[in-house]
Amino acid sequence: MAGTGLVARKVVVDALPYLDQGNEAPGMWEAAANYLSCLTAMDYSAFQTDTMGNEFERLVARQPIESLESLSMKRYKLPAPSSSQKNDISAWQECVNSSVAQLEHQANLEQHVCNAWKVYNENLVHMIEHAQKELQKLRHLNWQQKNMQLMAGSKLREMDWVSLVSKNYEIERTVVQLENEIYEIKQQHRDANKENIHQDF
Repeated sequence: MAGTGLVARKVVVDALPYLDQGNEAPGMWEAAANYLSCLTAMDYSAFQTDTMGNEFERLVARQPIESLESLSMKRYKLPAPSSSQKNDISAWQECVNSSVAQLEHQANLEQHVCNAWKVYNENLVHMIEHAQKELQKLRHLNWQQKNMQLMAGSKLREMDWVSLVSKNYEIERTVVQLENEIYEIKQQHRDANKENIHQDF
């Protein structure tokens, strides 16, 4: 409705979820449904650079990364000397040096990458332990909230407070509906007055 956005800013959502009944009833959250309607649309390109724009276009077009196509894999190969160099000792020595360098590189990778993975896994274990502790705290907090709300609920029922709150809610809901209807009627009168003015001229 036209007036819902105006009324929505005045609504404060307050509830005791373990005690209140009917929070999922139709129309329960109608007044607060459009609480973001007053905000302007987000501009996702505000901080986008030309490089990022080109990369997004490449991803949308499902094109491969250009740098990978131009990446030279020559140093990872171990070609034997050509047929014309089979008797050339320097060519064979170059092949042997290349293979030794690659073996050393592989040994370094195995040593350091293994250590890096061990550190990474240890960090993951610490993160999981921390998350589990936080989860236990949240569960304990939720249990405390539920217990407090249920205890408070029994006291409120003894005071007949629940029926009074329900009546207040119904009154507030009716007020919101009436305000929206008044807003629409005023809008219709404004439109009708504009049409009458145009007809007079």
